[in-house]
Order: sequence, then structure tokens, then C-alpha cells
Amino acid sequence: MARSFKHLQYSDRLKIEAWLNAGYKPKEIAEELGVHISTIYREIKRGGPYVHRNSDLTETVRPYNPDNAEYQYQANLAAKGAPLKIGNNYAVADFIESKIRDDHYSPAAVCALLKTEEYAYLGMTFCRATLYKYIDDGNIFPTITNKDLPERGERKREYKQVRAKTPPRGTSIEERPDYVNERQEPGHWEMDTVVGKKKTRARLLVLSERVTRREIIIRIKDGKAETVVKALDRLERLYGAAFYEVFKTITVDNGSEFADYEGIERSSRRKNAKRTTVYFCHPYTSCERGTNENINRMIRRHFPKGTDFDKVTAAQVREVESWINNYPREILGFSTSAAMFSAAFGLAS
Repeated sequence: MARSFKHLQYSDRLKIEAWLNAGYKPKEIAEELGVHISTIYREIKRGGPYVHRNSDLTETVRPYNPDNAEYQYQANLAAKGAPLKIGNNYAVADFIESKIRDDHYSPAAVCALLKTEEYAYLGMTFCRATLYKYIDDGNIFPTITNKDLPERGERKREYKQVRAKTPPRGTSIEERPDYVNERQEPGHWEMDTVVGKKKTRARLLVLSERVTRREIIIRIKDGKAETVVKALDRLERLYGAAFYEVFKTITVDNGSEFADYEGIERSSRRKNAKRTTVYFCHPYTSCERGTNENINRMIRRHFPKGTDFDKVTAAQVREVESWINNYPREILGFSTSAAMFSAAFGLAS
């Protein structure tokens, strides 16, 4: 049955009681009434549980009392004071819950979506503080809690610069031009690998563009330097002549997977020519690849630590890559990296 957004009537509450007593699940009840499952969870919380006295004077605990639910509903309608901004807009409530619970959006990103023309039909916008308050309350969005949020609060970290005691494998980040450091020009990337379950070889090779935050995720079979070079060879062939404009520089850490910096820099299409320039961070200084680190946390929303990448398909990787590139980012003014990348290079993300 198609979902609709409506107030439950007392007759609906009687049906909910009967179905719960018959062993129906909230999802099944929602389908029967044509409402979102969150509506049923809210209703069950409003009307239950309660102690029922049987005809033989014994007592049993039942999950839901329609009379209690109706009384609470009417009391809420008559309650004095300023009403919640979200009111009885179940369409908005369900949209917010779905985006946070199922699509791994942050409250800030959901707020940004509600302000776009695409979702203007929902007729409501919020500031992030209001959404956080609703989530903390626990009654507005019964299927999500703070544990479902990607991050909570601001991160405050102290970075200590570590200088290498031995020369880097290739060109040091200290030689990277200021216009790259200051993100004045698109086409400069950071590269890293996201490892999976212990004792498994497959991992993700990730490239993050420093200006547009465009993300490229490539599943590779292992962490060998030659495997990384081959992955970049394929990427160069995919982009063709545009590669040399799009991938001007790549900044990496000192991991063994990036040991063959000459192979990374060497073109597979143009004989005796460079395709990019590689810069190496200082040891133990992940903040020098801050874009990589931030986007890696987004990847972990879908592939948490302990994921066996031997069992992850290329289609799943593409899906996560698309999700990241079409996610409204605060640092981009809640635009998406796909839109920013397209505008910068005239290429589809």
C-alpha cells in the first residue's frame, strides 16, 4: 500500500492494538495503514506498554493501549506553549529520519537539502541546532539517536609537526608550491589507501581533489607499489588527454604502497613523459593530507573498520563514490563536489 502522511484516528489505534496483539511487526502495521514505519513507532511509544487486568484478575503486560494513545494525542493538541516547529509534518519527519538513518547524512547536510528547490515541496527548513535538539529529545525521531550521527560536535586536535630524520622517497611537501598549499587552483590531489580486515589484502585506493573535494575510489587487490601504479595507469587511460590538466600533482604519505613514486609520475600514454608530480608528506603528519582524512571518515560510514574488501564489489565501491561526490558539503557552501568538479574542468563527476 502506498504511504500517506495523515493523523491517525481512534479507529486506527484500535486496529494497531489488535494487530500488535496478533503478533504483527511495526513494518507490517505501517503497510496496512499506509503510513511510514516511524509513525507506528511513535504511536506505540505514545500508547504503551501498559498492565492489562484479565477477567480472572490476573495481570499481563500488553504493548499498546489505544485509549492511552488517544488521550495523549488529544492532550498534546491542547497543550499550552509554543508548538514544535516540525508540528505534525510527518513527511518532513520521515524525510529527516530516512536521510540520517539510511543515507548516513549529517543534520547539517539535511538542513541544507531542505533549503534547496528540489525539496521545497516539504515546506519546512531548520537550523542544525534544532535538529540536534529533536534528536536528543528522542520523541520526534524514534528510530534515530546520536549514535546514528556521523559525528557529534567539533573536533579539536593538536597537530605536532614531525620532521623526517631521513630524506623522503621523492619530492618533499616542503617543495610544493604555495598556490597548491592555499588551494588556489583545482587539479591537485591527495592519495591514500583505506585498509580492511586484518590478514586480507584488498583495499581501497582513494584520491581526493583539494579544491572541489572530488573523490575517486578504486578497489585494488593488494597494497603493493606496482598495484598502485597500475591503478593510476588505468585512470590515465580513462581520462585520456584531460588527465594531465586534472591531475597536476598528487600528495601522498610515506607508505610502502607509494614507494614507486617514479612509476606514479611516469606517463603510460606518452613516452618518456611525466603525467603528474608527487609530493611526500612528513612522517606521521596526517594533517598534511587533511582532505584525504576527512573523506576517509565518510567512506567509513559505509565500509567500517574490519570490512573485508575481498568481498566488496566494484559496484558497491562506485555507489559509495557517487554518494560522497553528491553529498552536500558545508565546506563547499553545501554544494556537491560533483557540481564543483564539473564547473572546474567541464567533466562529469
